[in-house]
Amino acid sequence: MELKEIKKVVELMKENDLSEFSLEEENFKLQLKRGGNQIAQFMSAPQQMVAAPAAVPAAAPAAAPAVAADDGLIEITSPMVGTFYRSPSPDSDMFADVGTVVNKDTVVCIVEAMKVMNEIKAEVKGTIKRILVDNATPVQFGQPLFLVDPA
Repeated sequence: MELKEIKKVVELMKENDLSEFSLEEENFKLQLKRGGNQIAQFMSAPQQMVAAPAAVPAAAPAAAPAVAADDGLIEITSPMVGTFYRSPSPDSDMFADVGTVVNKDTVVCIVEAMKVMNEIKAEVKGTIKRILVDNATPVQFGQPLFLVDPA
């Protein structure tokens, strides 16, 4: 299951006021919960599900970018709990830096969750103005990672 499909499930859960969703396929299990004190993570089998304490309210935005209130910039947020990386490996170039022009398909970082490296796409068109998270640090679901100027 691709990240885009998981985002769609999260949005459908919000629209239909669902608090739980579970899907099991061969070699894959997805379990999502809204509300309460935990947000579940997803992974491929044979790993076990692990829930992480929620650092954001249950009504936090899905992985879709949200508009930053202060200066018209758009946030690129983390779609999951994990570790934020700005490059594919320590000796590689950064995916994106301040001043990088991005479009909706531009990979801007990786969030590692349960030993799975998940490429995060900008999903907006514009120029990166700020990077809000240090490399190799933990991030929470819905946490802003970048600010993009859509102009």
